[in-house]
Formats: sequence, C-alpha cells, structure tokens
Amino acid sequence: MTFETKKDILNWYEAQPSSITPEFLSSINWGDVRRYPFREHLVPVLFYMRDVESLTDMYYRELRRTPTGRDPYISKFMARWGGEELVHGQLLDRFLNELGYDTDERWYERVRSSVGSFYKIHSYAITTLTNLVGKRFTGTHMIFGAINEMTTGQAYRRLIAKADHPVLTQILRAILREESLHTNFYSRVARLELERRPISQKLARFVVDHFWEPVGGGALGQARSNYTIAQLFGDDEGRRVIDSAVSKRLSSFPGFSGVTAIKKVAENSIRAGELIHAETFLAGV
Repeated sequence: MTFETKKDILNWYEAQPSSITPEFLSSINWGDVRRYPFREHLVPVLFYMRDVESLTDMYYRELRRTPTGRDPYISKFMARWGGEELVHGQLLDRFLNELGYDTDERWYERVRSSVGSFYKIHSYAITTLTNLVGKRFTGTHMIFGAINEMTTGQAYRRLIAKADHPVLTQILRAILREESLHTNFYSRVARLELERRPISQKLARFVVDHFWEPVGGGALGQARSNYTIAQLFGDDEGRRVIDSAVSKRLSSFPGFSGVTAIKKVAENSIRAGELIHAETFLAGV
C-alpha cells in the first residue's frame, strides 16, 4: 500500500482497531499466572519493559515542544500511541503483581521520579537544537521512533519465546499487535520525510550512526538496559533477529544503506549486560 501524505497514513492508522479492548481484558485469566513457572532472571526484564512503556507520556511531552510534535497528523497519532503505551505498562505491572512482585498504586510516580537530572537536561538541550533545525528534523524523530518500535516488538517476541508462559504470551501478543501499528506509522512517515528532503536523510543518518541508543537507557539507566538486551538478544538467535528484523529493515530507508549502528550498539549492550546478575535489580523488589 502506497501513501502520498501524512494525512493518508494517519487515516490508515485510525482505521485500525485497538487490540486491548474491554473484551480482551476480561478474557485474561489472572488466576492462572502462578500456575506456570516463570524464570527469575526475566523478572528485571519485565520491570524494565513496564517502566519504558510507562514513560511514554514523558517522551510525548518532549516531542510536543518541537516542530515534529506540533505537526497535526503526527500529534494526533501520538495521542493514541501514548494512551496505548500506558495501558501496556499497566498490563505488565498487573502481571508482575499476580506473579508475586507486589507494587502499589504509586509505582508509576516512582518510575517518573527516578529519571535523573542529567537525562532531563540532555533532553532539554536536544529539544532546543531540534527547534533550531525545524521540520528538517522530523525525519530523524520518525526514524528513531521506527527503530525503537522495531526493537521493542522484537524484544516482546523474544520474551514470549524465552518465558513460555501462556498468560504472558496472551498479553504480549495483544501488545505486539498495537506495537506493529505504531511501527508502521513511524516507518511510513519517516520514509516520506526522508524521500522528500535529502538534507533530512543526511541528518537522520548522522544522528542514528552517532547517537542512537536503546529506548529507555537514558531515562532508566544503562545497566538495566544492557541487562535486558543481554537476556533477550544475547544468544545466536537474538543476534540474528537484531540483524534481520531491525538492521536490514532499516537499511531499506532512504539514506540508510549499509547501516550498522543498531547492530554495534546492541552488541556492546549484550557484552556489558552479560556481566550483570538479576539479583542486582531484584534486591529492592
């Protein structure tokens, strides 16, 4: 399917139904969660995923201060995107509770307050820079969004395979259907922006090559990010997924032929994460 404008892409997106409906939520048998074993070393991965999903509104507020976030079609997409991501975080939190890792109603506030001042200062500086660049930075924002959604989707698929837990699989498959729609929106808008503005191609490629990092690492801490990536992608199959489902897909975008940044960053994270034990994160749970 070919799209000529961002309006076309938004119309397509808005025609797609949400997967996490009241009917879906009522179908989850939470009482079955403890009937199946769950590997303890994957618990920090679940916490990380929950926290990343729950910080979406922070990223959204940052983007709204830029020309990209003020684009009427992108902002309308992000309003739904942000709501769906928060629900994803709430579902993962509920699963953790049912698994026996109790969290209270203030967990979300604690996640937000844990974001360091360095990240906030860095974010403010980037926002200021993008305002100076203007709409030429929209392609970079969109390609970053596409990469982050691609990697998130593959992370969920890897967790489904590694956890092999029926209730979690049901939840993650529903989340994945929504994440796939997000990936498609970001990707299609990114492609439009990069095709129409050669300067955007060069800018986006430079930023990805030199500054891309896995989603959540800056806000939640590099150690947690590295551990998660090592657990999910640290074997041969995980590395193959990064290469085939992310790097090769990204290389099809205008200006991104031969891109290796994602693979290199992932490999560095895997090596660092292999040295970290789950107990490092579970002590305070």
